Amino acid sequence: MSEENKTTPKMPIWVLLAFSSIHKRKHAVILIWASILFTLYCLPLVNFTNNEIISTLFLIDDWSWLAMMVPICIWYILSLRWMDNNNAWEQA
Repeated sequence: MSEENKTTPKMPIWVLLAFSSIHKRKHAVILIWASILFTLYCLPLVNFTNNEIISTLFLIDDWSWLAMMVPICIWYILSLRWMDNNNAWEQA
């Protein structure tokens, strides 16, 4: 067993699935911000206003996308936190 494996805990599957093709922390942060922006876009603003511009720009009119995106953002944030706390970016 190498020295790295003794000092660093094994990466959980939920973290591996979140960042399987991301090797730099900067790219993970970009992914998280893009997910947060898309989550905000998924707010069904069309249901709250009769503004024609908003109804043209924001096509989502139900809560299903938002209900999916919030847990995904939380998953990415918790995965980033695990990677930071365990110094796993150096291994990737």
